[in-house]
Amino acid sequence: MLRSAAVGALRWQRSAPLLIGARSSGGSPVTPDFNTSVNVHEHSISLRDKRSARMEEMRSRTKGSLVPSSLQHIEEDEEHKLTAENLRKMGQTRLTLEERKKRRRALDALGVPSFHQFLKEQGVELEKRELEVLQLNIGLYCNQACNHCHVESSPKRSESMSAEVADRCIQLLKGAPSITTLDITGGAPELNPQFKRLVQAGRELGVEVIDRCNLTVLSEPGQEGLAQFLADHKVRVVASLPCYSEKNVDTQRGAGVFEKSIEGLMQLNQLGYGQPGSGLMLDLVYNPLGAFLPPDQTALEAEYKRRLADDYGIVFNSLFTLSNMPIKRFADFLHKRDELKGYMELLVRNFNIGTVPGLMCTNLVSIGYTGEMYDCDFNQQLAVPLPGVGRGSANPTVFDVDSLAELKGRKVATDEHCFGCTAGNGSSCQGATA
Repeated sequence: MLRSAAVGALRWQRSAPLLIGARSSGGSPVTPDFNTSVNVHEHSISLRDKRSARMEEMRSRTKGSLVPSSLQHIEEDEEHKLTAENLRKMGQTRLTLEERKKRRRALDALGVPSFHQFLKEQGVELEKRELEVLQLNIGLYCNQACNHCHVESSPKRSESMSAEVADRCIQLLKGAPSITTLDITGGAPELNPQFKRLVQAGRELGVEVIDRCNLTVLSEPGQEGLAQFLADHKVRVVASLPCYSEKNVDTQRGAGVFEKSIEGLMQLNQLGYGQPGSGLMLDLVYNPLGAFLPPDQTALEAEYKRRLADDYGIVFNSLFTLSNMPIKRFADFLHKRDELKGYMELLVRNFNIGTVPGLMCTNLVSIGYTGEMYDCDFNQQLAVPLPGVGRGSANPTVFDVDSLAELKGRKVATDEHCFGCTAGNGSSCQGATA
């Protein structure tokens, strides 16, 4: 049997054309197809061509704006309809207050004190260290309308940072040598008129600039040069992608979002993002679909890298896992399902003291589109202000301080949602903290 197989192979080799490639010491190829060129730097060209062809195919299916389908999602989705109805009945201030009361009632039923008291019983008090991150939420307009969005962005929102506030933020950044990162978020921050000049100012000052990108914005009409702009300024892209499956992403973020997100990642990869040695950093962000904690960040990153590489040829640098904060649309989601108490119990039960040193509220200041200052983006959405800062305003703004150094050493304002940042391996804008 072995002899006949060998004879058959020999006959096939003799009939095959002689190819120039790797040769034995006698000068003939070792085997008929052992002929790979030694010019290995050329080997990636076919892969790039294949990826480019796939990107063109996907682009043809994802042409046009996502806004019409996002608006349709808002009109049809039960969570969005509930939020809109409550907003009409109660107004934003009263609605936010009622949301905070629901969290407090859930914790009262569990016999759990306030987050501040809970930490105090652990021998911990949070205060601002030297600031390292200036985070700007420059507006709430977005081409998407995600079910779990903690800032409740959508194409229906028009709130936007003014040039005056942007100028003041740049001025404060110039006077804050301890700050190493300018973190720009929204909404879809790229659709704000102030976005590009904030990026340029940050890079001119030598700080790392982060764009918290939803990926689909890269294929919005009028944004054709956006990806190249980000690459030219070496902006770090931190991109939301709550799963590597189309079904889960579209369930959470709306129909068609997954394909447009993949197309956006392909654009970024083609420019060098996520590629070793390029200096162009591309990180992804995961948050759970429902009322449970995220998986281990390291293990999930490995799975994301395997699936995205195998399925789409996509590469990236790091994955950040974030817990869903029990606020805004996700709070509505929990309340409607009678899961708020259970979720708060989950967060408290999984409190991890090891997450506390890495909490983002201790070295970050979050500035809203109006210029008001907060300890974090979640506090911003719940209007939990920075008390006792600057000129004594109850809601201090960037115009009430002479320097961001004034924030160092002051107590961090907390509320019941803060249990979300200390559960499991912790949660922050840079992922797990423990």
